[in-house]
Order: sequence, then C-alpha cells, then structure tokens
Amino acid sequence: MATPASADPPLPTSPFAPFRHGDFTLYQLARVFLIVGGQMFIVALQWQVYALTDSRFHLGMIGLAQFLPNVLLSLVGGHVADRLNRRKIVMACAWASAATGALLAWESTHPRPSLAVIYIACGLLGTIRAFSAPAGTAFLPALVPGAILPGAITWHLTVFQLATIVGPAIGGFIYGGTHASRTYAAGAAFYGAAFLGMALLRVRPGPRSGQEPFERAVKAGIRHVWTDRRLLGAMSLDLFAVLLGGATALLPAIARDILHRGPEVLGMLRSAPSVGAGLMAVLLAFHPLRRRIGAWILGGVLVFGVATIGFGCSTSLWLTAALLILSGGADMVSVTVRHTLIQVATPDAMRGRVSSVSMVFINTSNELGEFESGVTAHWWGTTPAIVVGGIGTCVVVALWTALFPDLRRADRFEPASTGTPGTPPDPSIPAAPPAAEGASSPAPDGTSSG
Repeated sequence: MATPASADPPLPTSPFAPFRHGDFTLYQLARVFLIVGGQMFIVALQWQVYALTDSRFHLGMIGLAQFLPNVLLSLVGGHVADRLNRRKIVMACAWASAATGALLAWESTHPRPSLAVIYIACGLLGTIRAFSAPAGTAFLPALVPGAILPGAITWHLTVFQLATIVGPAIGGFIYGGTHASRTYAAGAAFYGAAFLGMALLRVRPGPRSGQEPFERAVKAGIRHVWTDRRLLGAMSLDLFAVLLGGATALLPAIARDILHRGPEVLGMLRSAPSVGAGLMAVLLAFHPLRRRIGAWILGGVLVFGVATIGFGCSTSLWLTAALLILSGGADMVSVTVRHTLIQVATPDAMRGRVSSVSMVFINTSNELGEFESGVTAHWWGTTPAIVVGGIGTCVVVALWTALFPDLRRADRFEPASTGTPGTPPDPSIPAAPPAAEGASSPAPDGTSSG
C-alpha cells in the first residue's frame, strides 16, 4: 500500500541500500575517477603557478580563470542537462577534461611554461564544469528509488570526499619537486577511465522532447529557488561563507612559506578537509539528519568559520591539518543539508536548471573565493587574510539566521509546499511526481555528477 503523502517515507533497512542498484555503484566508481583526476589537476596547477610566479595573487588568478566561464555558462549547462542525455553530457565532459590535461602536460614539458596557456586551460576546465556539474547532479535520482534517495545523496557526497582525500595525495606524490607534466598526464588518464565507466552504465535515456524555450526555462529554475526561501537561504549562505572563509588557494603559500614543506605536504593539506568531510559523511550515512535541518546547516557553517580562524593562526603542521579536518567535517553537514534539500524539493523536470543555479552559487564561492583569498593575501599577508575571512564567515551566519527565518526553522527534508507553510505554489513549476514505493529500476533520464 502506498504511503500517504503526509506520512514519513519508510526507512531503508540498510544504509547500504543504494549499492544494491548496479548502476548506482558503477556510477560512483566512475565519479571516483573523475574526482581524483580533477584533484590531481588542482594540486599541479597551484604548485606549478606558485613555483613560476612566487605570487599569491597568481594563485587567486587560477580561481578567477575558472570562475568567469563557469558562472557565465552554468545556467546554459542546466538548460542543456534538462533537454539532452545527461549521461552523454558527462561523458563528453570527461573526454574534454582529459584533452585539457594532455594540453597542460605538453605545455609543462617546456623549460618555461606559459602562464597564458595555463590560465586558458583553467578557463577550459571551468567551461567543462559548467556543463558536467548540472548534468551529473541531476542524474543521481535516476539511479535509485525515491524512498532511498536521501541515503544515496549521502553516499554520493561520501564518495566525493573520499576521492578528494586520495586525489591530492596522489597528485602531490607524483609531482614531487618538478614533475608537473606527469601529474597532468596521470590526471588525464583518470578522466579517460571515468569515460569508460560511464559508457558501461545501463541507463541510456534519450533527450527530452517538448521543452520550453531557454529564457523561460532558466527563469523557471531561478523562480523555483527564489520562492523556496530555504533553498535560497542555504545556497546564499554557502556562497558568502565560503567566499569569505575558503582559503584553499593559499595552501601552497602555507605549505612552503609557513610550514616550510614541499608539494607532498600540499597534497596532504588539500586532502585534510576531505578526511573530516568523509568521516562526517559516513557518520551521516548511518545516522542521517532527520530533524532541525536548519539549525544543523547554520551550526555547521559557524564551526567552519571558527576552524578557519584557528587554521589561519596556526604555525604547526599537525594543528593546521587537524583544523582543516574539523572544517571539512563541519562543511559536510551544511553540504548534505543543501544537496538533499535541492533533490527533495525540486521536480525531476527542473533538477538540471535548479542544480545549475546551485552551481552558480557554489562556483562563485569556490573559484571567486580563491581569487578573493589571493588578492587579500597579496595585500595583507596570508595569516590576516585567512583570519579576517573566518571572522566574516561567522558574521554571515549571524546575519542569515535573522534574514532567513524559514531556513532557521526548517525541520525536515520536504517540498516547500509542506516544509514552508504559507508559500504559494508557483504555477509555472510542474509538480514533482510521487516516487513509486519500492521501485527498482532507474527513471529514464541522463547521467553523472562530478
């Protein structure tokens, strides 16, 4: 018998229930290759640019070069993800990322690699992500029944964090002192493996028909986020908190100038937040958040800000690593709430567009945050830039607690019509179809998330 809409969905018998679906498992393996390859690129780019320029400003330029095409094309990417085969989109993006890695590997064989070529490659990676991220995020619900989707999302995030632990460590080890070209080539090989993994998936949905024009479709996605104040509050909280508090672009300066270590330690420091996030993700897989989700997301971002302040003041390798681990665990709480809200509160026909709106917020906070970190460190020095950013994150949490009462009072993961009483439904947004209880085959639609 179907469960009434007002009742809580039946709980899965095992936290490992999503892995009983073969396509979900294969998809996560492909994502491991995607993420490890991308993280290897990041480590090589940051260390190589810092070695060439000795400039924290140029470290920030890596983020800016990726941010500009990404933010300009993310909404286009979301529209494409809702019209075309999402699996093929991610496969094409994996191939393009491998080709970009080959370009970087070739350029790095020159005695003096060109910064212009490196920044162009960063722009290409940002363009690729504008299409791969919405398609990949929107693809996940096609792989598991709706009843176990929240658990699948948690494992989806767990896999990301575990791969983000491994990727920088491998990249730093391969780089050694001068082997940028080897690191890029190895990262390109991981993208090639991801392409093959995606090709083996059995879900092969065709493109959607009868879609609305681009401008109207994008406006509908933006309107959906704007009318659900929980989504808007969660996305904008992440934007401003990470824009101010994110300091990963400065890790090469911290590793070399403060801790007096090499690229191997840079790889370890880049992995540290993902260690904390991975541990938290596993904990949430076995003990998922079910109540007071608004308090959890605000508290997680507050702890992230406090840990960032301590990280900026640290001169000890192990204390720095411990605080990065703490910041990663706290960030994972907010990421889990935000991702689950997006999937649960968004109809499938709009998931690509809403995911692209989320990507605009996320990429603005990440890539533009890296640029902001590089500029402020260039002006004030590394330590003051990080500490001021952490304080700014804590201030943002206080402001958002007052400005977004719907987010603060949010209790459960549910659509806005039930989770936020008093919000009128938007007639331009199609209703989410109820998930069939116990459905075992993936819904027809697209592919992969990175």
